[in-house]
Formats: sequence, structure tokens, C-alpha cells
Amino acid sequence: MRKAIETLKNIWNIEDLRQRILITILFVAIYRFGSYVVLPGINPAMLSQLHQQTSEGLLALLNMFSGGAFSNASIFALGIMPYISASIVIQLLGIAVPYFQKLQREGESGRRKMNQYTRYLTIIVLLLQAPSYLFNLKMQAGPSLNASLDWTLFMITSTIILAAGSMFILWLGERITDKGIGNGISLIIMVGIIARLPQSLFQELISRMTDKTGGLVMFLIEIVVLLLVIAAAILLVQGTRKIPVQYAKKIVGNKQYGGARQYIPLKVNAANVMPIIFAQAIMFIPMTIVMGFSDAESVSGVVRAFTDHTSFLYNLVFAILIIVFTYFYTAITINPTQMAEDMKRNNGFIPGIKPGKSTAEYIDVIMSRITLPGSFFLALIAIMPAFAGLFGVTSEFAQFFGGTSLLILVGVVLDTLQQVESHLLMRHYDGLLKTGRIKGRNVAAY
Repeated sequence: MRKAIETLKNIWNIEDLRQRILITILFVAIYRFGSYVVLPGINPAMLSQLHQQTSEGLLALLNMFSGGAFSNASIFALGIMPYISASIVIQLLGIAVPYFQKLQREGESGRRKMNQYTRYLTIIVLLLQAPSYLFNLKMQAGPSLNASLDWTLFMITSTIILAAGSMFILWLGERITDKGIGNGISLIIMVGIIARLPQSLFQELISRMTDKTGGLVMFLIEIVVLLLVIAAAILLVQGTRKIPVQYAKKIVGNKQYGGARQYIPLKVNAANVMPIIFAQAIMFIPMTIVMGFSDAESVSGVVRAFTDHTSFLYNLVFAILIIVFTYFYTAITINPTQMAEDMKRNNGFIPGIKPGKSTAEYIDVIMSRITLPGSFFLALIAIMPAFAGLFGVTSEFAQFFGGTSLLILVGVVLDTLQQVESHLLMRHYDGLLKTGRIKGRNVAAY
């Protein structure tokens, strides 16, 4: 306890870190305030049917990502997921289209152009998703609309407001990244998820106590299992395989350089949480299609199965997508050829492996071997909420037993703590832990 208080004092004493934390809190507060600002023409007291629709199924997960803004018919109802979807498309184009491949090789200027294209595509996605959301709102919460409201005018103005709201969230995330602490968009997603935790925890406790399904003992068992899953997620985020690298001796004048053995840490889950976010964004597509139908019964059974996150078909496809995206994202973030060239340039080599092409092939084989179990473990954690639901856990609380929500929470918290620790160590203060360094997940900007 004394160590924690001393660390907090050290954090507050660093002016730059203090300002970054306060700016982050301010922007997060603005985001949370906006999630309760209802669209013009909506009576928030009449949204009970929409709240019921978003209490379970895939809509409950989307509502969690938006921090409850989806069920509140808020100006931030669409959240940050349209931007994530656009990012997926642009990154896929970076592999399939030569023009985007060229942009990726142009460094910072190319990255800025790709970010610009991502924003343009985000606006297009928003202009498609906003009407679907509004049609669903009309079906589920028709009485909440003012009787004298012109539906056509409402559709046009609300589509613009929803699109502007999502772009404003994106702007907030970028400002947090530049002026605050941590990755802004990741923090916004995390805040939206964690905002639902107290309510979900309380509902689960009430459910266990009133429905006579195990009572307090069963609730405590759930908490223990949840902590074990969190520990497993931390191991997945931080797990590494070290490759020894020997550096040849180099004498310049009277000084000797190199000669020491170092290690390259290859992460078991080099793609971090991105595969599960990519897969989740794709799994939201059937739900968007269903929202556009006035009669849900007219939708085929297969499409309806994809809107139920507890169905076997949904979880099978979800797990396969995660495994595929894990290999895909690892391939675009880890370049064995570049690593081999850097080692050769610095007179380094892996013992028993020839420098150059052989080293690149060796690293590629090692990455393939450790990525396979990592991808399966990631997929298993992702579908854990479905297993939790089979044991009677309420749908909202079950989302914290794995899936996107848990991995984002773990990854973002570790990354933010790593940045705080870097500020402390840079100014010769003790880190957050007595031994070892916090291993963040090095979150890339979405």
C-alpha cells in the first residue's frame, strides 16, 4: 500500500505525465457525456423496447462497445466500430492492390494517405450504417419518436448527426494519442466496455440470489473463473519465444564492440487483439443486414444464426476468422527478411544458422510454429462467453469471461501502464512493479 501511494505521488510530480493523464480523463469524460445525449426528436423515456433488444445477443456486444450509447439512441450510437471496419478494408487492400502496397512502402507520407483513405471509407460506412440503425430504432422504439416528426427530415438530419458523432469520437481518440496517455481509440473502446461492468456484475449477483441457481457460492465461483481467464489473457498478451543472437566482435581503434549474446523476443500473439477486433467487425455485418428489415422473420435462419453470439455456427465462423486474421496480421507486422537484414548489418547472427536468407526462413518457421497455438488460444478465449452462457451466466456479464471485451481490457491496461512506467523510469523513479518491466502489447493505431 505504501509503495502504491509513493508511486502515485511520483506520477503526480511529473508535470508532463500529470498533464497527459488529466487531458485523457477530460476527453474520456466528454465521450461518456456524449453517450447520453439523445438524438433530436427522441423521447428517452420511451426507449425501453430498444433497451430490451440490446440486452442480449450480438446487439448487446455492440451496445457494450459503444458504452451504452447504442441503446440510448445517442449521437454516439454507432461508436468507433465503423472506423475499425474501414481500417480492415484498407489493410486488406494493402495486400491485394498494388497502389496501396506502394503507399505502405512510402513511410510516413504513405501512412498519412492511407489514414486519409480510411477516414473517407469510414464516412461511407457511416452513411450506410446510420439509416439501418434509424430504421431499427423506428421498429423497436417507434413510440419514442415525436408524433409531429417528419420521418424523411429526421432520417437525413439524424444520419448526419450519427456520422458526425462517430467522426468526433475518432477525433477524440487521436487527441488522446497525441496529448494524453495510451492509444486513444483503444482507450475509448475500453472505457465503453468497462462502463458496463458494474451494472453487469450487479445484475449477475441479483440473478444468482433471486433465481436460486447457486446463490452467493456460485457467484464467487464465477469471480474465481473470471480471474483465471484474465490471468490466461495476460499470459497470451505477454507470452514470448526468445531467439538467441550472437554479435561478432568488431574492433575500432582501441575499443571493442559487439561480441555479446542478446535475444530477440518473438511474441506468441504478435497480432495482439487486432484479429479478434477484425473478426468481430465482420461478424457485425449480418446484424446490420437484419436491422434493415422491417420483419425479422423474413430473414433466413442462417443469417439469424449469425446474429446470435451463442449459436454454434456463429462461434465456429468467429473462431476461424480469428485464426486466419492472426496469421494475416502477424504477416504484415513481422518481417523476417527485414529482421535478418538488420542482424546482418549489425554483424549479428543466430548460432547455427547462416546469415541472410537462411536466417529469414528460420525466423519465419519459428513465427509460424508459435503463431499456430497462439491463434487457437486466442480463438478459445474469444468464444468463452458462449460457454459461460451455457452455465447460466447472464448475457451481459458473460461478455467479460473472454471475447473481444476481455482481451481489449487486458491489452489496453497493460499498454497504458507500460507508458506510465516509461515516464517514471525516464525520470529515474521506480517503476510500477518492484521486479521486471510491464510488457505492453504495443498497440498500433487503428
